[in-house]
Amino acid sequence: MKKLLLLGASGSIGSQTVDVVLHHKNEFTIIGLSVGYRIEKLHELLAQLPSVQRVCVAEETAKSVLQNQYPSIRFYSGDDGMSDLCAWSEYDMLVNAVVGFRGLRPTLTALEHDKDVALANKESLVAGGPLVKEALKNHQGSLYPIDSEHSAIFQCLRGNEMNEVDKLIITASGGSFRDLDREALKHVSVEDALHHPNWQMGARITIDSATMMNKGFEVIEAHYLFDIPFEKIETIIHYESLIHSMVQFQDHAILAQLGSPDMRLPIQYALLYPSRDEIGGSQPLDFTKISSLHFKQTDFDRYPLLKLAYEVGVRGGNGGAIMNGADEAAVDHFIKGNISFLDIETLVMNAVKQVPFKKDVTLPDLIEADAMARQCVNTWVERNSL
Repeated sequence: MKKLLLLGASGSIGSQTVDVVLHHKNEFTIIGLSVGYRIEKLHELLAQLPSVQRVCVAEETAKSVLQNQYPSIRFYSGDDGMSDLCAWSEYDMLVNAVVGFRGLRPTLTALEHDKDVALANKESLVAGGPLVKEALKNHQGSLYPIDSEHSAIFQCLRGNEMNEVDKLIITASGGSFRDLDREALKHVSVEDALHHPNWQMGARITIDSATMMNKGFEVIEAHYLFDIPFEKIETIIHYESLIHSMVQFQDHAILAQLGSPDMRLPIQYALLYPSRDEIGGSQPLDFTKISSLHFKQTDFDRYPLLKLAYEVGVRGGNGGAIMNGADEAAVDHFIKGNISFLDIETLVMNAVKQVPFKKDVTLPDLIEADAMARQCVNTWVERNSL
């Protein structure tokens, strides 16, 4: 029985992780979780998961109320509480499904306490890749990818040697606006951007998919997950999202991982690795119902944030923290109607240029870079909204 600590339990990945666990009650039990502000969802989860012993919420006031309601459970609050929860000795694996930069510290804390981490938090590697790699080197924990693209690569590499790999090919849906030119992007709405053609995801990741910032993040993640140089990581637009990514080997053979767009597959693979098992309620991919598969080259002129991600990734240092912090802030302003869709690109690129670059970084350096990037974005929005 593997004991899990699930951060971001009320989100999309968190909810699907709970579904996987409930279908594998003999293999897993969730003994701790975090939910942020969604207290009503927490009550539902605690009814579903009687094994939960510790919980982190966003606010201290909510923590106090909940502690009275559930005296047998220990409650934590805020980012410090989430890290304290990850330092707990009783769990075996952290499932980090937190969205945003705040997920980095829990990842590092878990690894530094010799825990395995099933990672859905992109920012852990985008902003803190070198620190995560150092933690893996110095401690006993392992890292298992949950993102569908990186899980696909992880599966394709199984039984093969990295020195035989020619390149990784990360597929992208192209997002909500994949068929629009840049002129048309000047007039798109938040509602348009949130309508993803293939996946049901959270707001931020859906917007990042439309700008292809998300794919840029995945390029950086792949670099750190698989120890492969950026020039050997390629992205390609694949409309149907049935091929989740590919690996091309030196003999030009290509292995691809295919499946229906169901995030429970990569979640379960990370939790059960190296085993496979049936996924409850899932339908296998039926090739007789697939009329064709479509692919298109990614265009750096059309998707400048994807190009920026390669540049930031090669440069390293605090660049990933700057880019991510600016993107988090810019996407939030777009969702609130404060800026246009194309302003997201402008704000992220401006922050990368303006926030001082630092090559050798610590966690406090990254926290500072993240804060400065957000401030850079907020200042621009304030000035241009007058």
